[in-house]
This record gives sequence, C-alpha cells and structure tokens, in this order.
Amino acid sequence: MTLRTEFDKIELHLIRVLHTLITERSVSRAALRLQSSQPAVSAQLKRLRELTGDPLLVRAGNGMTPTAFAQQMLAPATNLLGEADRLFSQRTRRTGFDPQTSTTTFRIAASDFIDPGFLPQLVLTLKQRAPQVRIELLTLSRHFDYRRSLAQGEVDLVIGNWLTPPDELHLGRLVSDEVVCLVAEDHPIVRAGVGRGWTVERYLSCEHVAPMPNYEGARGVIDDHLAKQGLPRDIAVRSAHFALIPAMVAGSLLVLTTGRLFCQRYVGVLPVRIVRCPVNFPPLAYYQLWHDLTHESASVRWLRECVRDVARNVASPRPGEVA
Repeated sequence: MTLRTEFDKIELHLIRVLHTLITERSVSRAALRLQSSQPAVSAQLKRLRELTGDPLLVRAGNGMTPTAFAQQMLAPATNLLGEADRLFSQRTRRTGFDPQTSTTTFRIAASDFIDPGFLPQLVLTLKQRAPQVRIELLTLSRHFDYRRSLAQGEVDLVIGNWLTPPDELHLGRLVSDEVVCLVAEDHPIVRAGVGRGWTVERYLSCEHVAPMPNYEGARGVIDDHLAKQGLPRDIAVRSAHFALIPAMVAGSLLVLTTGRLFCQRYVGVLPVRIVRCPVNFPPLAYYQLWHDLTHESASVRWLRECVRDVARNVASPRPGEVA
C-alpha cells in the first residue's frame, strides 16, 4: 500500500485523537475528553503509531509523555483542526449551539483575584443554562503557559487581569475595580486614622503580602505599576493561595493591595478593614482572553457570553473602608 493511499485514509477525527492524546498525555483522559471508550482510543493510538512509525506516547514514571516527534506534530495538528473549524464555520453559525442538549467540556483557566464569588457563580450559571456540559477550572500560575494552551486548544478561555493583554489574543473586558488595601482591624494605620500619616513612604515601609505571579518572569500587576513609579515595597509573604491571604492579614501587620471587589467579601467575616491606597493606581482591569482557534466556535461564543453576564452581576461595593 502506498504512502498516498494511507494518507487518504486519515480522517479529521483521527487528527483530533492525535491532538488530544498529546495534550492529555493519557489514553484514559483522552477517552473522557473525546467522549469515547478507552479501548477505542487505544486502537486509534495503535493506528497512529503505524501511520507515523513513532510510538508517540511513552511511559515516564507513573504516566506517559509525548515523544519528540509527537511534540513536533502538535502545532500542525492544532492548525489543521483550527482550519477545519473555520472551513465549516458557516455551518456552525447556521446550526448554532444548543446549551440544553450539549455535553461539551469547557476548559477555563482563571485567577481568583476578581471576586471570591465569581467562579462559583460562573459554574452555577453554566450548569443552569447547560445542564449536561462539563467544566474544568484550571489555575493561572507561573508554571502555566496560558498563551500556548489557548493556541493549542487545551483551554477555551483565560480570565484574569493584565496591565497590557497579549496582542495576539482576542479579549473582552469584564470589569474594572479600584485598588485598595486590606489590613487587620487593629493595624496601627487604622488606629491612627488613615488621614493621619498613611503616606506613600509609610505604605512602602510596611510588610506586604502578595499573590504569586500568574506567569514566569512576571511580577504581578501591582508590582509592575510600582516598579514603573520607582517605588519598591517589602513583600514579606508570597502565596499561591490567594483566597487564604485575608486570614493571614487578619492576624498580622501584613498589608494586601488588590481590588475592592475581592477585599469587600471579607469585611464583616474576618477582623479586617479596607483602607484607601496612598499610591495612585489605575483601575484593575479584568479580561477574558481567547484564541483565534475558537473565535468562530458557537459553543465558546456562548461561553464568553455567560462569563460576561456573570461579570456584570459581580456584587457592588459594600461598606468597610476607613474614612
């Protein structure tokens, strides 16, 4: 049988299986994502190995890892699937997306900086509007390459805040927020009164707590702005667990600088107070980002609309700032 004959027998679904196997690095996880059976995906992997002459996935400890050849195939497979999606996008727009019957899996990478209630409300909204969809929430971290993951179709959306979002991605602005400080209710600055002595110099001299940056080489939105102003601060604690930071603040002299929407959730729940920030910050801007790969997808377009709806309903500020 000639190579051309073998090539003509490759269907688009087999390319999707290849892409999913490489990104998931697991036959069982690939089967779940493809809504297929493990034996069926194993048989397709065997066929792919025969077509390529490469093992594609090999054992590595307790899991599997793509071979160098498989990693080289990932970008072409991603591009091919994206072109196929665009090729049939007219049909996609005609048939639309039925949230009541869809069983698709949405993958969202997001920070929890915006509001502790945002992601839970998003999940509730999605499940109310599309009862059978599956949702995977991934954490934005310095080890997660969100730009590559969007470009390779590993995630559908990324939600977070950036001073300057990447140029190559589509974006939708979700909400703007005021930068404030969260401190313990018995912090010396509260006892003294914010209007008396809460200067930029005193703010910088405090011990600060900050989240870990969202990606490798980043300092974070707050420290990026401070660095541009030539204002270094003393970060005594960095935490990958942002939701735990208010409890750290409540029992210490640490200062958290972030958005009011996040801080106001803890006033009245923990012994903390919101105070104005003496440094002049621009508003925090939160976005949803997506790749051209999914720009025409009816399902992801529906997902983006849901995210926008939830963002619009983020709770309005509540009392808690020291005058």
